[in-house]
Amino acid sequence: MAARKILVATLIYLFLAIGAGTTFAQDSARGDHVRVRWLAPQSFAQGTAETIGFYFEVDPGWHVYWRNAGDSGAAPRFDFRGSAAEVGDIQWPFPVRLPIEHLTNLGYEGDVAYLFDVTPAAGAERIELDANLEWLVCKVDCIPGFGTMQLSRPVAEQSSWPAADRALRDRFQARVPVPQRQSPWRPVGLSEAGPGSLRLTLTSTGGRAAVPPQVFPTDGELLTAAAPRVQTAEHRINYTFTRVPGASLPDATDFVISDGQRAWSLEGVPVGGVMRPGQSLWLLLLAAFAGGMILNLMPCVFPVLSIKLFGLVGTGATTASRLREGLRYSAGVLATFAVLGAVLLILRAGGAAVGWGFQLQSAPVVLALILLFWLMGLSFSGVFEFGHRLMNIAGRSHGGSFATGVLAVFVAAPCTGPFMGAALGAAVTLPAVAAMAIFLVLGAGLAAPFLLLCASPALLNRLPAPGPWMEKLRQLLAFPLYATVIWLLWVLGRILGESGWLIGALLLLAVVFALWLGRNFARGGRVAAYTLVVAATAGAFGALQVPQPEEPAVTSTSVSNGWHRYDKAMIAEALAQNRPVFIDYTAAWCITCQVNKKLVLESPKIMELFRANDVLLIRADWTRQDPEITAALSALGRNSVPVYAWYAPGAREPELLPQILQERTIAALFSEQPRTQHAEDDTP
Repeated sequence: MAARKILVATLIYLFLAIGAGTTFAQDSARGDHVRVRWLAPQSFAQGTAETIGFYFEVDPGWHVYWRNAGDSGAAPRFDFRGSAAEVGDIQWPFPVRLPIEHLTNLGYEGDVAYLFDVTPAAGAERIELDANLEWLVCKVDCIPGFGTMQLSRPVAEQSSWPAADRALRDRFQARVPVPQRQSPWRPVGLSEAGPGSLRLTLTSTGGRAAVPPQVFPTDGELLTAAAPRVQTAEHRINYTFTRVPGASLPDATDFVISDGQRAWSLEGVPVGGVMRPGQSLWLLLLAAFAGGMILNLMPCVFPVLSIKLFGLVGTGATTASRLREGLRYSAGVLATFAVLGAVLLILRAGGAAVGWGFQLQSAPVVLALILLFWLMGLSFSGVFEFGHRLMNIAGRSHGGSFATGVLAVFVAAPCTGPFMGAALGAAVTLPAVAAMAIFLVLGAGLAAPFLLLCASPALLNRLPAPGPWMEKLRQLLAFPLYATVIWLLWVLGRILGESGWLIGALLLLAVVFALWLGRNFARGGRVAAYTLVVAATAGAFGALQVPQPEEPAVTSTSVSNGWHRYDKAMIAEALAQNRPVFIDYTAAWCITCQVNKKLVLESPKIMELFRANDVLLIRADWTRQDPEITAALSALGRNSVPVYAWYAPGAREPELLPQILQERTIAALFSEQPRTQHAEDDTP
């Protein structure tokens, strides 16, 4: 009686295991709508590799997946354990596209065999192989399955196959891609074809092809599985794929091409950037020059230029000497643009992802600028006598003109004005020479107004004559510097968390206290003052510890007032549901970003408009270096902020909005009139 109970319990357990799609230690597996068995010989040949496989028999209307499963599937997984044999990688027959609603997957309708090579070990008499399987079978709904299979076969002088299994194996082996050198098509390259798309160009080696082959990307993190747009011209075929939102560009990627009967692998197709249609180099250079000139009007550059303006008013020098000052200032601007451009290009060549303004993502750099502007402001206010020497260095001396140009570029990074976005975005994809030309022309635009003022006697004559008013002007110009210090303290707080304000403010307090000591005591006071400044500066820089991304001080900054932190999965889910998405690529050190946020994006009228249209609001905060956000910007052809990306309902490619926002710009997104072109007005 007890033996019968044990037997019944065992049978029930096995039945439940089979019903759940899991089998144990057997030569086949079964799940809902799927049966899996070995395609293997009855015996293996000694020392010879044999291609065997898992044969999936799938119910009609159901399907399993390829290595790149597409938008919503999952590739099967195979975990091998065994002895006396070497097991090769899985070989994937070429797939077909499986459209499901608005999604596209890559897989197999009907039966398929996943193949791999097995080589018996030297001297082995028998092969014992265990395999754990996981799969997903779908129609509209998807059902996961699991199984464990065992293969035990003798090793003989030659292999022996059942005829039917060998025929099945051969049929699917013929669908496995062969190397690129055997292909009748050659890849010319993969390049950007516009925002959110990449174009693969193939050339036929055997004359014009009657039917273009099917092309499947192997990297589902880079390109969507949707069928590309195909254009043929003579011996060339262009395939334009949709890029996964936020995907970074690799150096190379792989594809599989097929004529429906055979397949070939295209491995290591290089990814090379090209300018977007209509963006010739001279137009980009023109945009760069205009963007550089506009930078002079930005509030982040004005405090530095005020130093040079004050120096021009008070020197009484000749036009020739002022022209030399203008040239030195221009040289500092151009040299700094060249250095920053070279750093960006070197990092790009090394595979790093950085963008314009990367120096202000560094807490030590921000703290150094805080200290510098604080000393400048105090000197303009006449707090300490060294201020006059500082004025001479910054405003009148030869080296000071060059240094002021350097500083002007350094603090111009937070300001990406109109026209600059397209130029800087192109610079990160163009060849090095063209990219460097864009950086230098940006510098020329920034330096041009001041150089023109120095070179024109007519303009110089319009400047007022020196007099007592100059002291008041000098003190007035201190206030933009103080405002810059406050803004940089806020930026430091965003980078470091709550400790940022405290570290910066204590350093400024120590500097002021040191100045008081130096002015009110004799030599001993000055020694104590210098010692205090050195110690306070060293202590402040030593205390700079950027919190890890998981700490609340940083991660909770963009989840209020209806805005979510940048999350690729959340964006992809919303796009899959045809929900509109608005992404604000921003940074605390970007003044234009903050103005747009306060005056437009977070105004009650616009927020109500977003809520009424169920828009997913994403704030991609780039205050600190974030590789994921940098990659997303790169995918949009940008490497600076602000950038505003709008995905209309059902859209897979974003519309880039102007960098200077107005409420009517956002309201127009929800107009009933169709929008067929980009609203971006900062491209030439």
